[in-house]
Parts: sequence; structure tokens; C-alpha cells
Amino acid sequence: MAKELEGRVALVTGGSKGIGLAVARRLTQEGARVGIVSRSQQNVDAACRSLAAEGLQVHGLAADLLDAGAAAAAVETLESALGPVDILVNSAGAAQRYAPEKLTPTLWQQTFDAKFYPSLHVQHFILERLAERATRRTGNEEVGAIVNIIGTGGKQPTSTHLAGGAANAALMLATVGLASHYAALGIRINGINPGFTLTGRIEQALRLESERRGITREQALAEGQAAIPLGRYGRPEEVAEVALFLASPRASYVVGALVPVHGGAGPVI
Repeated sequence: MAKELEGRVALVTGGSKGIGLAVARRLTQEGARVGIVSRSQQNVDAACRSLAAEGLQVHGLAADLLDAGAAAAAVETLESALGPVDILVNSAGAAQRYAPEKLTPTLWQQTFDAKFYPSLHVQHFILERLAERATRRTGNEEVGAIVNIIGTGGKQPTSTHLAGGAANAALMLATVGLASHYAALGIRINGINPGFTLTGRIEQALRLESERRGITREQALAEGQAAIPLGRYGRPEEVAEVALFLASPRASYVVGALVPVHGGAGPVI
């Protein structure tokens, strides 16, 4: 992209591992000043060291984004350090998987707390700032872009991902609804629905599937990949490339999209 994001400021939630870290890397490579937020200071420090070893500098911050006050403070801190945020990529939140008979009302609530609210909290405070900046624009120029990393579980239910899928479905609806409203202010909001992607989170899915069916982890992995038309699980870097496009000027007319990144396995919308 030839440094098309030079001078822009990006915030990546969940940016210390997996897809979020891959997104932070690509945004930084394309010239953006990037801040990452994660609950774990240890993970944040490890991510910053890893990127620094590649010659990439990011600003790291630990915060529990389920706490709206902490989310607001994180946005304030990062904007003080880097400048007004132009790009938000929400990759925070890992919904645990449960066998259906083990789901309780408490676990449903905890799942929404893990996946839905952290993204919405940060997005709310970024939208406040972007909307205020929009009042000062002189034409139809873009003010900012938001990309929510969600997941195909919100469109294609699986028995061990019902609560997480419900949270994903809610986040998809919020993404599209907010996109429709804020487009008039020059703020583009889109979502990405990754399928199975080779991150640490995939191990829980493989473990549950092997336990549920009485097969080995290797068998679960082989069968899962065989069910995908491309014949393999995705890589975080492949999702990051889509996020980079949606956050960039190249996607200037893309609003309210939910882009599937699942190798052909599952819904196409």
C-alpha cells in the first residue's frame, strides 16, 4: 500500500495476540502510529517487544475494556500519546466455548461480557470523538474508519459456540446499524467475520470437539480443515490484510459490510 496510512493514528483492541497483533503489525508497516490495548500487561509488553524486534514501534496499554470507565481512560491515554484516533480495529474479546448442556444464565452473561461489550465500549468513545471532529469538516472527506473483528459464529451456529455466536450476531447488528447512521458524518464502520483461524483460541475449539466426539485433537484438526473448501484454517495475517483494506482509503465507499474470511466454509454474507 506504499505507506498510505502515513501519519494516521490507529487503535487496536486485543492487539497483543493473534489477529489483533497481526493487524497492529500491518497498520504500523503502512505508516500508522499504532496503540494496542489488552487486559494483560504481560501480553502487551510481549507484543511490543516482538514488534520492536521487527523494527516496528507501537504504544501499548493494559486495560479491562469491559469497564466503560477504563475504556474511556484508555482512549484518552492513547490519544494523549499518539494524537486523535483515525482508525479503530476492535479485536478484543475471546468467547469461551461450552457444551450446550453446560450453558447457564451466568455463562451466557459472561460470554457477552467477554465479546460484545468491550468492543462497544471502546467504539462508543471513539465515535464521540470522531463525530465531534466531523462537525469541523468542510466537505465530504472521511473522518475515520472502524473495523470490528467479529466471527462467522454469529451466522452459522455450532453446538459448542452458541453463547459466543449470539454475542457475535449482536455485534454484527450493532456494526451495520451504527454504520448506516455514522456514514453521513464521514465515519465508515465495517466488520470482518473470520472463520477458524490459527490462533491460540483454536485450541479450545479443538479440545472441546475431541472431547465431545471421543477423537484426538489431531483428528479434530484434520477433519475441521478438510471441511473447508480451501482445505486449511486461516492465518491471522490473512484477516489482517482485509482489516488493513477496510481501514484504508482504498475502501472509501465500503460501509456496513460484513466481510467473510473463512476459506469458503459457511455463509457468504
